[in-house]
Parts: sequence; structure tokens; C-alpha cells
Amino acid sequence: MLEHRRRFLDAAARGLVLGGMAALWWPAAHAQPGYNVSLEQLQDMVGRKFPRNVPVAGLMDLTVQAPNLRLLPEVNRLGALMAVDAAGPALRRSHTGTFDVEFALRYEASDRTLRAHQLKLGRLDFPGLKPAVSELLNTYAPALADQSLREVVLHQLRPQDTAVFDGLGLQPGPITVTPKGLAVAFVPKPL
Repeated sequence: MLEHRRRFLDAAARGLVLGGMAALWWPAAHAQPGYNVSLEQLQDMVGRKFPRNVPVAGLMDLTVQAPNLRLLPEVNRLGALMAVDAAGPALRRSHTGTFDVEFALRYEASDRTLRAHQLKLGRLDFPGLKPAVSELLNTYAPALADQSLREVVLHQLRPQDTAVFDGLGLQPGPITVTPKGLAVAFVPKPL
């Protein structure tokens, strides 16, 4: 009887300790544990990947500058407005324009990164170009978006960012765009 009571008290004490630790990550009774990334952190990481050069069928080269990211929580996506410089044999001089795109995010477990995917293209806008040349450039807009942003790393979680969750049998799951940044939920690992 004494041994049974001691085991019960040990289990209860462990439960209280683990429950107290869990409360640090699960502050509300039914809230999921998570990891937050601010817009500033995203902007800093993506800025390191630019400028990028995109050749357009031997006619010109487009240089895409670092995007200005914006949060779109109402559609759970990010937007990016990028300055684009166009120069080459098809143009008499260099022209500057903008390119707008929206995208979703996905988690890549192999390197613990948050990446852009599911791009929704906006238009290339070059105010100084003739309409026919602008239309030609817009023909290449999908390739430009694909080469400039698809699978671009927006954030990388460090091993210490996921260590506690790994120990609890959790892994990054759904990514939600909020008015302040990204919220990465942690979900149970598959068995």
C-alpha cells in the first residue's frame, strides 16, 4: 500500500511539473503551442537573397531587387512588391518598374525553413515603356515570379527553436499569417 501511494505521488508530481512546463507553451487551455516570426525577421531574411538576375529569352535581363513584404492575414498569404530593372538589346536604355506577387508559405522539414510557394502573380508595371513592350514583359511575368520568389527561404528555425517541441513529440504544422507576422503551430508527429 505504501509503495502504491509513493508511485501515485511520484506520478502526480511529474504530471504537475510537466503540466507546468506545458503551460509555458500552451498558455490557454486549448491553444496550440507555436512559434512566431515577425515581419521584420522575414524582411531581413528575404533581403539577403536579392538582388536576383533573370534573363528573358536573350532579349533583356531583369534585375529584381529585394521585395517589400506585406502581411495579408485576411487571405493567409504574404504579398511582395519588388523593384525591377530591365536592360538589354531589346531596350534602348535601362527601365525601372515594379512587380507585385502574393504567395503562401510552407514548412520544409529537411532544413527547418519557411518557404514561399503557391505564387499568385500580379503585373509587371513599367511606366516608361510602350504598351507593346510592357505586354511582352508581362508575358514573362510567370517566369520572373518563379525565378525570383518560388521556394525562397523566408525564415529558418534553429535547432534550439524546435528542441523542446521535438522532445514533446511535436513538429511544425500550419502557418498562419497574422497582423504582426507569422504563427507556426506545432502538431503531433505522425507515428
